[in-house]
Amino acid sequence: MPLDDLLAGIAAEMRAAPDRGRVADYIPSLGSVDPACFGIALCTADGSCHVAGDADVAFSIQSISKVFALTLALGKVGDALWSRVGREPSGSAFNSIVQLEREAGIPRNPFINAGALVCTDVHLAGHSPREAIGEILRFVRALADDDDIVIDETVARSEQEHGFRNAALANYIRSFGNLSQPVDAVLGTYFHQCAIAMSCRQLAMAGRYLMLGGRSPGAGRIVTPVRARRINAIMLTCGHYDASGDFAFRVGIPGKSGVGGGILAVAPGRGSIAVWSPGLNAQGNSQLGTLALERLSSALGWSVFDPVDA
Repeated sequence: MPLDDLLAGIAAEMRAAPDRGRVADYIPSLGSVDPACFGIALCTADGSCHVAGDADVAFSIQSISKVFALTLALGKVGDALWSRVGREPSGSAFNSIVQLEREAGIPRNPFINAGALVCTDVHLAGHSPREAIGEILRFVRALADDDDIVIDETVARSEQEHGFRNAALANYIRSFGNLSQPVDAVLGTYFHQCAIAMSCRQLAMAGRYLMLGGRSPGAGRIVTPVRARRINAIMLTCGHYDASGDFAFRVGIPGKSGVGGGILAVAPGRGSIAVWSPGLNAQGNSQLGTLALERLSSALGWSVFDPVDA
């Protein structure tokens, strides 16, 4: 089946789905997003891009930004990062504080909020919050080859006004000496990073370097093939919080979700995929976005667990 027809069929199915999950309302500016929205975009290794639904409507990427923040942090400190952040699935909610006490302030992985705050601390070393935020935004724009990508200041402000759990996480990590920069600077930078607004098309474009062994068609070599493989591995095992195992079981490709309802997924050597449906399941991942990726991966035989010659 042609890819355009496949995506159109998936979008039509998702549009008609009666159970759409629940929009994240603990961040008020996200709670007002229309749950009927659905978009999907697929950029393939041959350079083509296919879209359906609301693929050109910008949404808050939230924790998907952690993929790009991790990439930058590894570029700055390399494997030394892993002395401050683990690489194991958390088995807990994305904003849980429980494990930090037991594990002496070392977050389980860079895709839970605590781990992302440590990556933000790395970005702030020698930089002001404005400089760190600008660096992340420029990086994402270069990956997507699109200078129109912006930070939604309304979302960033809403997160700052209601981010009490993240403030608790940052202060707790700081109490163990695993944050070097001022907590307020770390939080402000992190909230703005999460408030980057992108469409499915832009997000799929930005993820191409993880599909192509670390090389971006527009920006050149971003990371080595080994580092791209390792980022993909962490996405597969940790990208959906305490539902990462279920995502691997159902979809079978690396993916990173965000509470804005987006998911960036990567089929290495084959495609970079972005989906968006604002309604979330109980674990904080897009309910229909996950289902759409399951349909797509199954139809194309793209699960990393499928035989090569299937």
